[in-house]
Amino acid sequence: MHPTRQFPLSELWRDQIGLLLESTGDGICGIDMDGNCIYANRAAADMLGYEPAHMLGHNMHDLMHHTHADGSHYSIDTCPIFRAFWQGMPCRIDTEVLWRSDGTSFPAEYSSHPIVDQGVVRGAVVTFIDISVRRREQDLLQRSKNELERRVTDRTRALSDALAQLRELSAHLHSVREDERTRIAREIHDELGSLLIALKFDVNWLDTRVVDRADLSAKCRAMNRLIETAVENVGRIMTDLRPSLLDHQGLFAALEWQLREFESSSDIVCDWQLDVDPGVVMPDDTLATAIFRIFQEMLSNIARHARADRVAIRIRVTCDRLRIVVTDNGVGALRDAFERPDAYGVMGMRERARHFGGEIGIDSIPGEGTRLTLDVPIPSLARGPQ
Repeated sequence: MHPTRQFPLSELWRDQIGLLLESTGDGICGIDMDGNCIYANRAAADMLGYEPAHMLGHNMHDLMHHTHADGSHYSIDTCPIFRAFWQGMPCRIDTEVLWRSDGTSFPAEYSSHPIVDQGVVRGAVVTFIDISVRRREQDLLQRSKNELERRVTDRTRALSDALAQLRELSAHLHSVREDERTRIAREIHDELGSLLIALKFDVNWLDTRVVDRADLSAKCRAMNRLIETAVENVGRIMTDLRPSLLDHQGLFAALEWQLREFESSSDIVCDWQLDVDPGVVMPDDTLATAIFRIFQEMLSNIARHARADRVAIRIRVTCDRLRIVVTDNGVGALRDAFERPDAYGVMGMRERARHFGGEIGIDSIPGEGTRLTLDVPIPSLARGPQ
């Protein structure tokens, strides 16, 4: 019976390392200081299309790294694999290709590390893998991402166009509404107002002829009072539809009139300041109407919701901008209250302002009050003669 042969531990470990190198799916090559292959595992040979033994003694750069992906020559002096042992610079690269024996290439990820023995570089070990599948997946992912971005861009453009059309429609509807208000106010003035005045004259004429009939005279005076009330109501309706001041005296007079009306009807103390630079002329009718309606809505919101007893209004007009700041000392509100889908007053103000390139600012603190700001450019404003 023969005794079992004992292998030195170093040989057993070397055999295990060799088995490990052969069993891995990564290509592994050893390179000497001349750049020649001194070892290649099966995975490396299969990926490059060689037999492992046929690779030994050949320059590794000439075997697999001689050309860039675009077909241009890859100088050995710039090869990261060789710099690992020439300059002691390990590398890990995944943006290049390696070449097979049949002249085809594949995208690869490779690393090169120097082999150091007692402080002296003896060569390098190179590991590499074929990342064709990964690259295809990356390309597919990138194409999918690009397609998604294109669709998002197209959809965003479509939504932006639709929003622009909606805003144009909104502005057109505002314009049509103002024209209709003006027309109705004019017709009320010309038709109903004239009829009421004529009726008042007739009642006065009748009253002078029944002075001897106390009951008829009293009836005429009562009718006269009713007619005067009707005239006042007609005037109020006309003003609500379209303030005549806006057409005859301009925006600033209309703003001040609206403020006085608000102050008298709400019992809210108003601190008013209008500051207009010298030489500034009135904005055009369309913009003036929009500013007036926004100011109306600001005051209306305070009357309906703020529960304030003091309001400060600051209006500043320069040659190219108008800014209105309305601050109340009311109950205030959280910002969400102004962003609700049913906050139609705020949405209306914002849409009117945006149509002219302006904006509405809202600062509100619960329990402390609210500040509304209109800031709008006025290209039509220009300095007149000084």
